[in-house]
Amino acid sequence: MTPNPQDLLDWYTHNARKMPWRVGPKDRQNGVLPNPYHVWLSEIMLQQTTVAAVKDYFIKFTALWPTLNDLANAEDADVMAAWAGLGYYARARNLLKCARLLRDDFGGEFPQSRAQLEKLPGIGPYTSASLSSIAFDHSETVVDGNVERVISRIYDIHTPLSTAKPELTALAAGLTPKLRAGDYAQAIMDLGATICTPKSPACGLCPWRGACRARSAGTEHELPKKLPKKTKPTRLGIAYVVKRIDGALLLETRPESGLLGGMLGWPTTDWGEAPQEAPPIRAEWRSLNEQVRHTFTHFHLQLSVKTAYVPLDRPAQRGSFVASEDFRPSDLPTVMRKVFDLAYKT
Repeated sequence: MTPNPQDLLDWYTHNARKMPWRVGPKDRQNGVLPNPYHVWLSEIMLQQTTVAAVKDYFIKFTALWPTLNDLANAEDADVMAAWAGLGYYARARNLLKCARLLRDDFGGEFPQSRAQLEKLPGIGPYTSASLSSIAFDHSETVVDGNVERVISRIYDIHTPLSTAKPELTALAAGLTPKLRAGDYAQAIMDLGATICTPKSPACGLCPWRGACRARSAGTEHELPKKLPKKTKPTRLGIAYVVKRIDGALLLETRPESGLLGGMLGWPTTDWGEAPQEAPPIRAEWRSLNEQVRHTFTHFHLQLSVKTAYVPLDRPAQRGSFVASEDFRPSDLPTVMRKVFDLAYKT
C-alpha cells in the first residue's frame, strides 16, 4: 500500500502547527500567500535549531526589520547583536549578504527557482527546496530530519543515516504532489514533529498508519538507524574580562571567518590543547576557580576566566573599551555570556 499525499494534506488542514512565519492551510486555500521574506528568514533561523528557540528571534527580527530591504539596510553590529544566542553565526553573516544581494541585484524580490536560489549566500539544497515549495508552491521535495524519520518508517528503511539520505530523498520525491506542494512540505514536517516522533510515535493518530511498513513489521521504534557518533574532542582557552575604573568593559569583535565570526566577545587565547597566554592589556590578573564549559557542533570548549581592573589611561593591545551604559550582555553569543555570568557572580 502506497501512502496517499491527500490523506496527509487532509490531516494537515486540521492539525497544522501555528507559527508566526506560517500561512495556515485554510488561509492559503482562501488565497492568502506566504511572505517569501518570512519563509526565508525562518528557514535560515531553523537550521540546526528548534522551532521553540526560533519563535522569539523571528518576532524580534521582523519587528526590527519588517521587510527584506529593512534588513539589508541594517547595521551589521545590530543584526549580529539581535542574533546573539541563536548560534551558528555564519548564518547571520550570510543573512545580511543575501539580503543585500537581493536588494541590489533582484529589486528586493526572491527568485523562485531552486537553481537561482542556490546561487544566493547561505542557501543550499534544503533551503532552496523549502523556499521554492513553501513560498512559491513549486513541487520541490523538502527533506529535513523529520521527513527522513517519516520516510524511513513508512518504507521500513534500515540503511543508517546519513548514508540513507539519497534513498530517502528519492522516496520522498515520489510522494511530493504537484498541487499544494507548499502545504505538503509543511505537512510532512509537522507529521514528523508531532506524530512520528523519535522515541514514542503516536501511530494510532497517523494519517499514514495503514501504509506504514515499519508499523506492520514492528520496527518503528528502531528507525531511522544512525551511524555511531564520533567522540567530540575538548579544546581549552582563556578568556580575559577587563573592567576600567569608570565601568567600561574591554571587548573585541571576532574575525569574520571562523567560529563566532563577527560577534562581540571577550578577548581570548586561541582554543586548542595547550593555549598560550595572550592578555589583551597589561594588568594584574585574577584567575577564577570555575571554568566556562560550552559545546559546539564538533568540539567541547573549556574556558578559564581571568579578570582585571585597569586605570583610565591604560592602553589595550586588543579590542576596545565599551561604556557600561552601552553594554548589553544579551548582545553576546552564549559562550561569551557564560563568561560574563561567571565573572560577575564571583
